[in-house]
Amino acid sequence: MFEYWQRIRAFRRDIRLFLITPALIGLTVFGGIYTVLFNLYLVRLGYGPEFVGLVNASSQFALALFALPASVVGARVGARKAMVAGLSLAVLGNGLPILAEFAPGAWRAGWILVTYVTGGLGLALYFVNSSPWVMSVTTPQERGHVFSVQAALWPLAGFVGSLVGGVMPTLFAQALGVSLDSPAAYRYPLLIAAGLLTIGVGALWMTQEAAIVVSRDEPARPPLAAPVGVLLVMGLVGILRGSGEGAARTFFNVYMDAEFGVSAARIGGFLAIGQLLSVPAALVTPLFATRWGNDRIILAGTVGLALVLGAFALAAQWLAAGAAFMAMLVVISIARPAYMVYSQEIVAPQWHGAMSAATTMAIGISWSIMALGGGYLIVRLGYRPLFLTGALLTALGALIFWRYFGATRGELAG
Repeated sequence: MFEYWQRIRAFRRDIRLFLITPALIGLTVFGGIYTVLFNLYLVRLGYGPEFVGLVNASSQFALALFALPASVVGARVGARKAMVAGLSLAVLGNGLPILAEFAPGAWRAGWILVTYVTGGLGLALYFVNSSPWVMSVTTPQERGHVFSVQAALWPLAGFVGSLVGGVMPTLFAQALGVSLDSPAAYRYPLLIAAGLLTIGVGALWMTQEAAIVVSRDEPARPPLAAPVGVLLVMGLVGILRGSGEGAARTFFNVYMDAEFGVSAARIGGFLAIGQLLSVPAALVTPLFATRWGNDRIILAGTVGLALVLGAFALAAQWLAAGAAFMAMLVVISIARPAYMVYSQEIVAPQWHGAMSAATTMAIGISWSIMALGGGYLIVRLGYRPLFLTGALLTALGALIFWRYFGATRGELAG
């Protein structure tokens, strides 16, 4: 443990500046204020599950569609500049949709969709280039800790954002003299969330362009042919294991609101507690990886994810559903840093960008399909069939990962 904390304390300035950005993303648009309130804002504008699913799918589809071009942009202009541009677009893409209520009624839905897609494009630029940038400025001994701290900061900030997001509508409703059924109570918290991302843009701007750090323990490797098999399988596994998570994250707040009548504050509480529990889970991943290996952590985490998703789908009471959702966040936090490190280390450095694009695209595809199809499935069959489908797809992803990576593959030789 002493060595563990010494490595974290030894993070260089650029790594510390970079780590500000996942904290802000967790605080605002992924697990924090925006996650708690955006779907509820759309419902207050009069939209149903179909449109909520369509809006969420549009952003994720943009993330998937732009993943490969984002890796090309990063290779041309540098990963740092690509991340700065991406987070700047994310500010616009999460701020402009909230102004839709001031547009004419016929233009409102289109405005929300088009501007929210901008946010998806920006996040693609950021996510695709962040992992290769980290890989290029860290040694094998420290990168697992960097990815784990990144994965821990995300839910830790999300914990704060969930709590704050849960109470902000009540505070703004009282200040504005409106009810919680008014969009105005949700408008200003969402605009504040988008504005906070500008701090991350400044932090990234203060970093330096990556200069590859090579450890003496890491042998130099000659250029290799594209590991097509590994890229395709990791992409497929990412699509399957992301399906259940995408369905649960997209519709959790609407599900708890519609099925159980849970308040925004209580929804925010579930998200907050789940993300707080995720912090130590993410931080211990390097210790687990040293003992069992990242591949076994990914496999165990994916199986565990399928199980808790099944429990979430079958829960008959709001407290049980909230507990299962919190367990899902913890399991994801253990597996995510292992997945990030493993996916990057199984390919040669010149393919880090391609692998990051493949895994980011997988997330966008799975989440967009589950968000878009889920909205229509909910209307016809209800929420539980959607969540059960996600659990089954996740289990299939675990099976494929085990079958492919359970033995040394030709693509991994050397």
